[in-house]
Amino acid sequence: MPRQKPPEIQNIPELEETARSLRKLVIQMLTKAASGHPGGSLSAADITTALYFRVLNHDPKNPKWDDRDRLVLSKGHAVPIVYSALATSGYFPKDELMTLRQINSRMQGHPDMQRTPGIEACTGSLGQGLSIGAGMALGARWQKKSFRTYVLMSDGETNEGQTWEAAAFASFRKLDHLTAILDYNKFQLDGSTCEVLSMEPMAERWRSFGWAVREMDGHDMRQIVEGLDWARQNEGKPSMLIAHTVKGKGVSFMENNNHFHGVAPTAAEAEWALKELDGLGTPPPEFLATVKRGAK
Repeated sequence: MPRQKPPEIQNIPELEETARSLRKLVIQMLTKAASGHPGGSLSAADITTALYFRVLNHDPKNPKWDDRDRLVLSKGHAVPIVYSALATSGYFPKDELMTLRQINSRMQGHPDMQRTPGIEACTGSLGQGLSIGAGMALGARWQKKSFRTYVLMSDGETNEGQTWEAAAFASFRKLDHLTAILDYNKFQLDGSTCEVLSMEPMAERWRSFGWAVREMDGHDMRQIVEGLDWARQNEGKPSMLIAHTVKGKGVSFMENNNHFHGVAPTAAEAEWALKELDGLGTPPPEFLATVKRGAK
């Protein structure tokens, strides 16, 4: 079967505009649901955009195409940003996004590969995604398939032992069609990663496990695209892209505010968030005084 994929967005400003539109959908979805995880969804928006609209070989009209690239969202709580990308790509109507977390909706709070087109793995128990991705990459080799597997991870799940078992396995098997991207926003549920359990020096840990490693600004679209292109060229090793990001990126009062790890914006917060994303101004001090702050 010939190679298929939607038209690539090669222009960096267009990718940036797409990322902005995906962030707006996340805010709208979570506000409607009054539930969900905005912080980690917003921090992963630029990475997700580059993957779906520039890098992944996929076909929205044929979600189970054998030769498609796979994306495993290991940080399953951030699935709103992936739903936004899937809907924008054409996997399902955008209107369906507003059923997030409703009973019988395909837009569950964590990804469900049995129900939602374009979802490759059921995730949410952190630390399992890299194992799933390594299995997919090994399966591709055994089947003599050329597809690539990508795993989008959270920094908090690098505390999990299973992550490092998978890292050792992938390196030992020389799974060079496997790329992991670490959304390194420096926060996890209980607070900052450096206070809960620091994994620094992060890059050296991955190198010591035999991975090719590159660090980048996870909100600089050009760096993201160049990093993903670099990973495709590596041979003999799996690739790790450490993306330095800001939790809640794009909405000033959500940025580095761990209150929004798993708390949806109120109607008033959503109104200001959408204004900011549209470039229509920033919230006044009296509003900011009402915004809750999470553990630092």
